[in-house]
Amino acid sequence: MNILTIDTGTTNTRVTLWRNNEAVCQAARQVGVRDTAITGSAVTLQNGVRETIAAALDKANAGLEAVDLVLASGMITSNVGLYEIPHVLAPAGRAELAAAMREATIPEVCDKPIWFVPGVRNRVDNIGLHNCEAMDMMRGEEVETMALIARLGIDKPTVMVLPGSHSKFVHVDDEGRITGCVTTLAGELLHVITHNTILAGSLDSDFATEIDTEMLLAGARSAGKIGLGRACFTVRILDQFTIYERNARANFLLGAVLGADLLTLKNSSAIGMTPGTQFVVTGKAMLREALALLVKHDDFFSGRILVTSEEQQANLAGFGVIEVARARGLVG
Repeated sequence: MNILTIDTGTTNTRVTLWRNNEAVCQAARQVGVRDTAITGSAVTLQNGVRETIAAALDKANAGLEAVDLVLASGMITSNVGLYEIPHVLAPAGRAELAAAMREATIPEVCDKPIWFVPGVRNRVDNIGLHNCEAMDMMRGEEVETMALIARLGIDKPTVMVLPGSHSKFVHVDDEGRITGCVTTLAGELLHVITHNTILAGSLDSDFATEIDTEMLLAGARSAGKIGLGRACFTVRILDQFTIYERNARANFLLGAVLGADLLTLKNSSAIGMTPGTQFVVTGKAMLREALALLVKHDDFFSGRILVTSEEQQANLAGFGVIEVARARGLVG
């Protein structure tokens, strides 16, 4: 069975061709829902997704007629995507996501019908200042979570750590259902602080290149004690008045930003974190190692820490959307 999976985010779209549950080839383009938000039109996104599909098929030397099923997930189902579907309310697992899938044909993108998987949001009613912190939502991370559950055999309460521009922490129960999530701007903050603040000179506008455990932990402690803003400025002090080199200073900043995320996990009402909850850490190698070290050295957390390999986290969105489609009966 040949399956095309479309994963569209804020800035990028990735299309993968799967054959007999194996990823055969993939194409990606820098086009996402941000283009719709900026222009007020879906034309750029439509063209970009269509071209990405064509590129993936071209790599496989195959035509659309050879494709048996087209699946899509991510921000493509948002109000600035191609086919809006409301979020599913947590708790939600494969069965709930499968039941909420919708089929649509969009000729500007693909002549074949596309099955879309919706996102998931926390169950919070009558949102106001008194409870808005408990609300959170996702589009795309839900299928990545389903993929991790399947690949790692998760069968106990777990927090999936999905770092990125918007770092996502997803809590699942022992039935493999998403019970809630919490989002931070860690990736964007790290990028902006490194490139667009007074600290750019102290960091040579570059991130840490290898882990410095001492500086990483020091940055996290600093953020937890005196706040993220002051911890960040400490990087300039380290540059002006100490012998610590650039990579050490970059580790201090990384620890401060990620340490602030751990504060979120401890205190956010959006996820209800408990000390003994198991952790699964994904993402780029540097972030995986840094997050695992911070959790390991934080006395609050006592649960098992699983750090994924490159193989385990490869093509998570595509693998996960196929898992959901299988629960719907679309895949044998």
